[in-house]
Formats: sequence, C-alpha cells, structure tokens
Amino acid sequence: MKILIINFSLFLTIIMASMNGSIIYGQEVELTIVGNSQSVPQEMDMSQLKSVLRGEQLRWNDGSKVIIALMKTTTPIGSSTCDKIFNMSGNQVSKYFLALVFQGKMKAPTFFDSVDELENFVSKTPGAIGVLQVTDDDELITISVDGKTQI
Repeated sequence: MKILIINFSLFLTIIMASMNGSIIYGQEVELTIVGNSQSVPQEMDMSQLKSVLRGEQLRWNDGSKVIIALMKTTTPIGSSTCDKIFNMSGNQVSKYFLALVFQGKMKAPTFFDSVDELENFVSKTPGAIGVLQVTDDDELITISVDGKTQI
C-alpha cells in the first residue's frame, strides 16, 4: 500500500510540475546566442555570457547598454535557457529578475512568445542579446561561446 501511495504522489508531483511549465519538453534544446551587430561582441566565454544574461554586466565594452531578450520561460527554448544559463526553474528566473528590477539594479529583460518576435527585436535594438535555438536572420550576429556556436 505504501508503494502505491508513493507512486501516486510522484505521479501528482509530475502532473503539477508540467502544468506550471517547470518540466522541460522532452529532449534537450541546443541554444544559439545572437546579438545586434552594434556593440555586442562576436565571442564570449560562458562565464561572461552568464554575467551578461543575469544582469551582472550592464554595459558592453564600448559603454552601450546591454539589452536582454529571452523567450518566455514556458517555451522549450525558454525552459532550456533557464536550465543551462541560470541553473533555475522558470519560476525562479522570473522571481530573480523581479527582485533585481525591484531593487533598481537593472531593467527587466524583454520576454517573447515567438522566435520571430525575438529575432526582430534583437536585430533592431542596438546592444541587444538574445537566446534562440537556431537562426537564419542575416541581420543578427551569432555569438560564439567558448568557441562553439551552440550551447
């Protein structure tokens, strides 16, 4: 009887987690970091990328502002970004940025429902950096992270 209760409890936990978007959709998503052609470097190491996307580095080397563009945490790309870059769940990432914005430490990232919207925003916004799965937008630069075009 205890085994049945534990298994049912595990089942409910999985169902509840999938309803709030904290389970990654099936397989691992490869991520591509993209940037606007103005100010954003073409190469970074992983620690620099994390510093930028976590709002710790607020300006690029030329002094221009870092503008962060992310897919919503409920999308497969957004969920994978939360896991790979932030080592947090989607809800934790939302709370993390809310705390930084409330403390006046940074401007909130812009979150998108679609890849096309994110690509358009990054291509038209100087200093913008974003996370996608893949891109074929010629107006964006693909940022190499630790010598790789996908992480």
